[in-house]
Amino acid sequence: MALDQNRFVISEMNGRSREIFRHVVDAYLETGEPIGSRTLSKRLSLDLSPASIRNVMSDLEDAGLLFAPHTSAGRLPTEAGLRLFVDGLLEVGDLSEDERRNLKAQCAGLGIGIEEMLEKATSALSGLSGCAGLVMAPKMEEALRHIEMISLSHGRALVVMVSESGIVENRIIETPAELSPSALVEASNFLTARLVGRSIAEAREAILRELAAHKAQLDELTSRVVESGLAIWAGGDTGGSLIVRGQANLLEDVQAIGDLEHIRSLFEALEKKETMLKVLSTVDIAEGVQIFIGSGSALFNLSGCSMIVSPYQDGRERIIGAIGVIGPTRMNYARIIPMVDYTAKLVGRLIG
Repeated sequence: MALDQNRFVISEMNGRSREIFRHVVDAYLETGEPIGSRTLSKRLSLDLSPASIRNVMSDLEDAGLLFAPHTSAGRLPTEAGLRLFVDGLLEVGDLSEDERRNLKAQCAGLGIGIEEMLEKATSALSGLSGCAGLVMAPKMEEALRHIEMISLSHGRALVVMVSESGIVENRIIETPAELSPSALVEASNFLTARLVGRSIAEAREAILRELAAHKAQLDELTSRVVESGLAIWAGGDTGGSLIVRGQANLLEDVQAIGDLEHIRSLFEALEKKETMLKVLSTVDIAEGVQIFIGSGSALFNLSGCSMIVSPYQDGRERIIGAIGVIGPTRMNYARIIPMVDYTAKLVGRLIG
């Protein structure tokens, strides 16, 4: 359901239905267990008999918001019900000063690079939320300030690229085994002269044309290094690398073999990275915190897990990445949503 649709459904529910529905979801988020009408009658502020509560729960079940895992059991929220709750009834809290200080202290640090800062932010978010933390590191799309090639061993070189905003990206490329150190320096100087002040995408075609026309005074080996480097840096990149921390947290809530299978599928998706990068890239066209619940999203159809993610921006207010958490569908949304939102804004400030 869309957010507006959910708000419409909430407005159509009477006070009794909303109160019972809220308590069923609260009980699920707290314990993961179904709750019955007798237990609810003791919790509600309304003076309702168990029979009246059962009738309301039956109506909510017919509406697709609740279900009974067993014939004689209480009720649990469906994924649609949980989505409705998060969109229309959830009262989002705020971070404590201690939590804010903790996140700031773990993310900030003198002399650390962007990727190390993102790793620290992801680990901090994972630790505070009790979920797996993940972040899509920035894409190298802006103009470069510095580029350097460093020989690692025969056939491999490290390329260090620094953007104008200070983002550092390191990549390893294959080089001809017979390439001399002086040829690598020559390739670095050639690229520096043409790339500084321009993005790789902007300069790539012009450099390749120059090489093809043999206008550049480079020998064959050096030209091959430049061409292969450009192909790796600018060709077919899904954009940004994925950093994941705290996967073990997902195993703590496993209660059945079926749950373990869901977690195993999720781990496989995280290892492949393409699925998560695709999900995270959706925030490029969205604003604020995005919430994916269970199989409710075609992109994130792994039942039993939810993801809360928010984009972060650079100093020019451009979305350059995203950070968030993956956890069980019964995660503490009220606490974790503001945590993800604050961390995304903190990362944006540190990068900017």
